[in-house]
Amino acid sequence: MNIPNTKQPRIVIVGGGFAGIHLLRKLIKTKKFQLVLIDKHNYHSFQPLLYQVSTSGLEPDSIAYPLRKIITSVENAYFRLTEVTSIDAKNSTLHSTIGELTYDYLVIATGSKTNFFGNKSIEKNGMAMKTIPQALNIRSLILQNLEKATITTHKEEREALLNFVIAGAGPTGVELSGAIAEVRNNIVPKDYIDIQPSEIKIHLLEGLERVLPPMSEKASAKAKKFLEELGVEIHLNTMVEDYDGEVVNTNKGDRFKTKTFIWSAGVTGAPVKGLNANALVERANRYNVNVFNQVEGYENVFAIGDIALMKSEKYPKGHPMVAQPAIQQGENLAKNLIKIQKGEKLKPFSYFDKGTMATIGRNKAVVDLKRSTFGGFFAWFIWMFVHLWFLVGFRNRIVTFFNWTYNYINFDRAARLIIRPFRGGVKNEDLVNPPEEEEEE
Repeated sequence: MNIPNTKQPRIVIVGGGFAGIHLLRKLIKTKKFQLVLIDKHNYHSFQPLLYQVSTSGLEPDSIAYPLRKIITSVENAYFRLTEVTSIDAKNSTLHSTIGELTYDYLVIATGSKTNFFGNKSIEKNGMAMKTIPQALNIRSLILQNLEKATITTHKEEREALLNFVIAGAGPTGVELSGAIAEVRNNIVPKDYIDIQPSEIKIHLLEGLERVLPPMSEKASAKAKKFLEELGVEIHLNTMVEDYDGEVVNTNKGDRFKTKTFIWSAGVTGAPVKGLNANALVERANRYNVNVFNQVEGYENVFAIGDIALMKSEKYPKGHPMVAQPAIQQGENLAKNLIKIQKGEKLKPFSYFDKGTMATIGRNKAVVDLKRSTFGGFFAWFIWMFVHLWFLVGFRNRIVTFFNWTYNYINFDRAARLIIRPFRGGVKNEDLVNPPEEEEEE
């Protein structure tokens, strides 16, 4: 990997998500370690706003931040663009697609990936939204299907093109459904005079008895009301059994003919091969960690963020797989790595729950705090402020704020561009531009 040898302890961080970059930023200030950040992308993705990229509200550069920019002009800090293939903990060595690297301390912050629960038909034919390339796939598919609907003469095909089905009514599914509804209500009447907004159907499917299951019942009820006001059709206690690219089949016998099926019904950890069997909880694909984020069975291997499963009385299934636990674990681990070098007692991690929120659309959001729940414009304003605050980089905050202001004033979504057409049947984990041979067909 061409990392110079050093007398300082080498900390290797795998993953540039919320956990990884907050750990890195804290450690940079100490100047006591050689730091190596590894990621298969050269940017940090602000995942809470991916749905806005997929629905033309923001361009991807508004929510992406170059990882190298974090370590610009920082001595003894390095970034390598590669994918880690395995860990040799016995020899404290990391193996990757560009070579191997020894470490004194290894921090696994690889986050999570879409969980299809073993359903191969959904994995093959459905659309996931965990990465920026996937969000761009969805944006292209939505716009392409609207364009196709304007020229088709077949009624059933037109209905399928204008039928949007989202599985999973967690924050991602709720926010995505609301955003698509706003495209239908505000953009279609101006851009697509050949399409009546009433022709576009948006179906949100949830396997449990209410939307936003992780939030309070009060917040759930408000969110459901907001979605219905936007014209989203909600189907509760409904589980998707398969999708063949044409029809979504559910456990209730419902059949939804659609060309746009988006899966947002769950995530699972993204572990790295090599650690012993006791370290990994297979069902969740997350590493068992203690209160110091040390992976079970290892003193110098740590896991933070979504990939870490820290059980406690309050969180018997681990902390929620969202940004705040990742940020707080990264910052706490930075302090503990410094304490290890000083020979001081480590500080156990304690999660401070700052609340949960989700936006449904213009002037509509819900917020759960410890002692209160509220929704509407004030909740929407708080949601915007919090998301702007946690965006990485001043430029990203300014660009995002400008876009939101423009969209709000003009009832518009300026990023409705098919830059890279989506081609069905291509694996959409990290789709790149199709090869020239495909372009010519």
